Amino acid sequence: MQAIARVTEGEVVAIDGKTLRRSFDRASGKAGIHMVSAWASENRMVLGQVKTDEKSNEITAIPKLLKVLDVKGCIVTIDAMGCQKDIAKQITSQGADYVLGLKGNQANLHMEVGAYFEEALKGDFSNTPHDLFEESGKGHGRHEVRRLWCTNDLTWFAKRDEWAGLTSIAMVESERTVNGAKSSERRYYISSLAGDNAQTFARAVRLHWGIENSVHWVLDVAFREDDSRVRKDHGPNNLATLRHVALILLKNEHTTKIGVKNKRLKAGWDEQYLRAVLGI
Repeated sequence: MQAIARVTEGEVVAIDGKTLRRSFDRASGKAGIHMVSAWASENRMVLGQVKTDEKSNEITAIPKLLKVLDVKGCIVTIDAMGCQKDIAKQITSQGADYVLGLKGNQANLHMEVGAYFEEALKGDFSNTPHDLFEESGKGHGRHEVRRLWCTNDLTWFAKRDEWAGLTSIAMVESERTVNGAKSSERRYYISSLAGDNAQTFARAVRLHWGIENSVHWVLDVAFREDDSRVRKDHGPNNLATLRHVALILLKNEHTTKIGVKNKRLKAGWDEQYLRAVLGI
């Protein structure tokens, strides 16, 4: 992957995990394989992946994956599972910034950040230093408005020094209207980014979902990864790596304006197109 592309300054590198659902083997008691991948948003490619150890989770796999990546100057985004002090420290020590999701795994911090923004909203942020970015979009019968407030006001957070590089917190509010029915959701984040540029913050949060939409979803639909029954030895790991490589090559082939699934078929039928995909 390093021979194909280099991450660029300010690029968002999203880290997330996916379980290969059919890789479990009930007869031998083998658990399903869970792979953690790093997705470079600008290059639109998987930079690396690591399998979680059995009876473990993403918390142990993420540091191993980060260790083999050069993320200097990048913004690393991870969902709530990776919101850990040691992971924040490792990211900053490698010269990158982080945006980490907050949920129940950091229950006290999640509650405190939520309460802070609730209080700020009541006063319309009049006494709170902050920056706001708002965007909206329509599609498939859905209208969504997203607002992100961020602030570098952390004077109230007594344990802020325990989080390496912690500079700001943010709240994202999403309002969706589908067929006249409205719903809303709020999510909270901690970050080493400055708290005075909500647009940069919002971009990092939005691009994080690229690993779900551009990688995991495509692997399931175009490659039918969740239906794979390969279980023996290192087979599931090796095939997961090959799928990622194939996905990257197909996504970076732009002469044919068709989906990844049809590109796979075309590459199987047309050797000239296959050479174009492989770059030979």
